[in-house]
Amino acid sequence: MRMYQWIVISIIVFLSSNSFAEPKSKITVKVMIVSMFGPEGEVWRSHRVLDRLTVVPGLLPADSAVHCGRDGVCQVTTGMGYANAAASISALIYSRQFDLQKTYWLIAGVAGINPARGTLGTAAWAHYLVDFGLQWELDKRDAPAAWPSGYLGINTMSPAEKPQLIYGTEVFKLNDELVNRAFSLSESVKLTDSPSAQKARAVYGYAPANAAPAVVQCDTLSSDTWFSGTHLTERADVWASELTDHHAVACTSQQEDNATFAVLMRAAGEHLVDTNRVAVLRTGSDFDRAPPGGSDASTLLNYQSAGGFEPAVMNLYLAGNTLVQEIAGHWSAWRRGVPPR
Repeated sequence: MRMYQWIVISIIVFLSSNSFAEPKSKITVKVMIVSMFGPEGEVWRSHRVLDRLTVVPGLLPADSAVHCGRDGVCQVTTGMGYANAAASISALIYSRQFDLQKTYWLIAGVAGINPARGTLGTAAWAHYLVDFGLQWELDKRDAPAAWPSGYLGINTMSPAEKPQLIYGTEVFKLNDELVNRAFSLSESVKLTDSPSAQKARAVYGYAPANAAPAVVQCDTLSSDTWFSGTHLTERADVWASELTDHHAVACTSQQEDNATFAVLMRAAGEHLVDTNRVAVLRTGSDFDRAPPGGSDASTLLNYQSAGGFEPAVMNLYLAGNTLVQEIAGHWSAWRRGVPPR
């Protein structure tokens, strides 16, 4: 009986130790491209050779592999929304199949765009990631009449009062050196457009909404709720400014970035990644508010027919690849950090 118990214990110890053992050889990653759903990932796979697949337990069942090239560039698809983004990036990092300590991360996805800051197809590099969801909310009909919306900071007494940042994920500031370099590498890139996007933007009657897409620098708002319309987006603009002491200028809205960065931040605390090497690129696929005299409801409900999605997806690659290629092609200069110009 004792021999049997000893054998069972030995097997359990062996299996346990091997379940959490470090892989014999890790894949060294120079750039990890983070996409949120199929088309965002496919645009990279169709333009770069990313034919080395590594299955990672815990990634999306429909897209469970990290796609890598021989040049150290990899791409992963997380799934949409906070839960998917956090679960997938956690699975990737803690699989320990990749050496990510010196990896540059490019979070690249489509987004809603503020027509006062950009247009359909605009490619925006963010300095700030601001969480729009971490607020108190009253239905506007239940809020004091003087309030511009039903939103206010948690544990505050009015929408104009800046809250204490008690969650630790309300605002993330990216590395200015990296963001500025990403912008300078891509600002002269000719972005793609479409006739339907041109038609959709023409009704706005003012720039940059009715202008051709360009590469810009402005900030992004994260929220699991896909918010839209003049009143909510005006509150979002104010919120981003308020939380950053009027430094952030919000222009895009999406559903993942604060969750993704929160995972990276915790991993950085374990020296597994470096958050100074994170860049966020969002491209405008739909307007977040109506044109003058237009209907906010119609703008939201008919966003798919505006024609911005295809240019937005392609412009992720056109603008983002300039940074990816610079890093991968000059790794000796970038390995230790953003090199001086």
